[in-house]
Amino acid sequence: MTDLPDGERRPTNLEELRRHGPNLCEAAIRVHAEQVHDELAAERDRWSKGFTRRRLVQGAGFVGVAALGAQLVTSRVAFAAPEDTKGTLVVIFLRGGMDGLSVVAPGDDPNYRSMRPNIAIPTAALLPAGRGFGLNPAMAALYPFWQSGKMAAVHAVASPDASRSHFQAQDALERGAASVAVRTGWLDRVLAQMGPGTTFRAVAQGNALPRSLVGGEQAIVLNGIRDFRIDNDAMRSQTMEALKTLYTGLDHSLAGTAASTIQAINTAQKIANSQYRPLEGVQYPGGGLADRLKDIAQLMKAGVGLRVAALDVGGWDMHTNLGRVDGGDMRNSLTNLSEAIGAFATDLGPLLDNTTVITMSEFGRRVQENGNVGVDHGHGNAMLLLGGGLNGGKVHGAWPGLAPGALDQGDVAGANDYRDILAEMLKKRFNVQDSAAIFPNHQFKTLGVFKG
Repeated sequence: MTDLPDGERRPTNLEELRRHGPNLCEAAIRVHAEQVHDELAAERDRWSKGFTRRRLVQGAGFVGVAALGAQLVTSRVAFAAPEDTKGTLVVIFLRGGMDGLSVVAPGDDPNYRSMRPNIAIPTAALLPAGRGFGLNPAMAALYPFWQSGKMAAVHAVASPDASRSHFQAQDALERGAASVAVRTGWLDRVLAQMGPGTTFRAVAQGNALPRSLVGGEQAIVLNGIRDFRIDNDAMRSQTMEALKTLYTGLDHSLAGTAASTIQAINTAQKIANSQYRPLEGVQYPGGGLADRLKDIAQLMKAGVGLRVAALDVGGWDMHTNLGRVDGGDMRNSLTNLSEAIGAFATDLGPLLDNTTVITMSEFGRRVQENGNVGVDHGHGNAMLLLGGGLNGGKVHGAWPGLAPGALDQGDVAGANDYRDILAEMLKKRFNVQDSAAIFPNHQFKTLGVFKG
C-alpha cells in the first residue's frame, strides 16, 4: 500500500479496493476523490502559484470518469435547456426484416394471394386501409388511431442499398446513407440540427447505443429507468459527493461528462422513485417493448426535454412459421407491437399531438412464400407512422404492385425512398430544414405524408 498525505493508506489490489464501496466502480471513484482531496491540502502552499486541479487529476489518470463511463452510462456533455422542446421523435427499429406485405396487405391484388397460398391474409379479415390495402387484424389495438387520422403508412419503402445482409442493410439505413464515407448516424445528425438540449434530449432504450445515434451528439443509453442509478442507494450520496470533489470546476471536457452524468442520475432517480401511473384505463402489456415505451412516456410527462428516443424490437426474421391469420410468429409479434404502441399513444393523451412514432426495418421480404410457411429476405417494405400532424388513415407513396413485371428480382420494388419520408417528417414536425445535412447526396421529393 502507498502512504497518502494524511497518513491513510491506499489500496493496491482489487480485494482491498472492494472495501471502499459497494462495487469496484464506486470504490475507485471514492478512493481517487479522497486522494485528490488530501493531496490538494498537502500541496496547497507549495503550489500556491499556477496550481490547477487539472494537473493533479490528469496525473491520476481520470479513474473516476473512466470507471463511470464504462459501467454506469453512455453520455456526453450536457447542454443548457433549449428554448423549444416541443416535439418528440420515437424511432422503433424492427430488426430482422419485417414482412411489410403481412402488415399492410394489398388484399385486392390477385398476385398477392397466388404467390402466398398459405400465408396471405383473407380479405374478410383485413382492417380496411384504403387503396385496396388492409391492415393485419393483429393490429386491432392501433386501428382506432388509423380511423381517427393519427396513423398512416407508406408502402414499397426501400434504401438504395439493396443488400439482403441484415448487418449491411441495417448499417446503411441507420447511417442514413449508402456511402460508407458517412460515419455518423442519421439521428445524431438530426440532434446536431435541432441544437442544444437537456441531458435527456436523446435516449436509447436498450443495452447499447444504436448505430443511428453514433456521433458527436449527446445521447444516453437507458436500460430501464429504474436501473439507471449508482448501485446501493444507502451509499449513493458518498459516491455522488466523490464525483463532485473530483470534477467540479475542472478545466477539461471530462468534467462536463461527469456533470452530465450526475445530473442524469439525479433526474432519473427522482423519476424512478415516483410511482408512475399511466392515464386512467391504460394497461401496458407485458414485455420489453411495452416496458420501454412506458419509460419513454414517463420521461415525456416529467418534462425532461426528451426530443429523440430510439428503441429496438427483434424477432422479425421469419423464414419459418410466419403463420396464418389465426396463429404464428407474425400474429404474435404484431399483436405485441400494436398493443404496446397503442397503450403508449393512449397514455400520452394530448402529448401525442407533439409526438411522431415511426417504425423502420432493414428490408422487406420476398413476395413468394417459401416451403416453410415463411418468407426470405427481400427489398421494398412498409413503414408505419403514428402521432400528430399526419395525413392519416392512408397508405401513402407510389405502389408498383405485385405483377411479375413490376417486381424487383422477386421482391416488392423500392418505389419510395425512406429518406424522403424522414426528411418530410423532420421539416414539417421538427423544423429541421437542412435535409441534405441529414441525408447527403440525395434528391428529395415530398410524398404528402404530413400536413403543412
